[in-house]
Amino acid sequence: MRIGLPVLAALLIVACGSGGAPAGPTPAPAKRVLVVTHTAGFRHTSIAAAETAIAAIGSSSGLYATELCRTETDVRARLTPAGLASIDAVFFANTTGDLGIPDMAAFLAWIADGHAFLGAHSASDTYHGSAPYLDMLGGELATHGAIVETEIRVDDPGDPSVAHLAPRFRITDELYRFSGSSRDSVHALLSMDRVPPDGVGDAGTPADLLMAWRKDYGRGRVFYTALGHREEVWQDARFRQHLLGALRWALGA
Repeated sequence: MRIGLPVLAALLIVACGSGGAPAGPTPAPAKRVLVVTHTAGFRHTSIAAAETAIAAIGSSSGLYATELCRTETDVRARLTPAGLASIDAVFFANTTGDLGIPDMAAFLAWIADGHAFLGAHSASDTYHGSAPYLDMLGGELATHGAIVETEIRVDDPGDPSVAHLAPRFRITDELYRFSGSSRDSVHALLSMDRVPPDGVGDAGTPADLLMAWRKDYGRGRVFYTALGHREEVWQDARFRQHLLGALRWALGA
């Protein structure tokens, strides 16, 4: 059978459009997230899992590239105006204690100038007594009990970081109680409406215990989740979706 020129031309166009020509290089992510895992106090065994999870979320979503800040030397070099020049968001993943940020006022000003800060679990066990940092974060770890399973309520089902968890979900983790956290100063995302059976207070009694929130900080955005003590939490697809929604919001994606 002979094929006419118009038909042949059409076939060539279809072939090229369906993969006949080599694809161009995948564009690099437009955003950069600096993950800080340096500790000056208790060090969680889940930190390696946290680094892996945050990097995997960025890679699979194409939303951002991940850079790591693991030591006090890294902190002194990277958490400065010059070190943050190419960074869009900083993520404190289970940090503890005084990290050695050279100029806290300059770091907070960087966030307020339109950048993002995210914290997980012991980010609220970091810089105890530093009112400027804790005011930015929205709360400070006061105490916690044993690791137990509990039910957590979704406060804002319309928020992409928690919509998939609504209206309630169960998880096993170390459950923080906070001082300085208030629904008047943060936008609540997750909370417990009953005291969990972890040995702190009377289990099952009514309560209002915040577990995750977001807030504006100047022109910047701040997100915090109290979850993340256990490696298994960082490996949980539900928690990774929680972080992806938070990162999309924080980065303005």
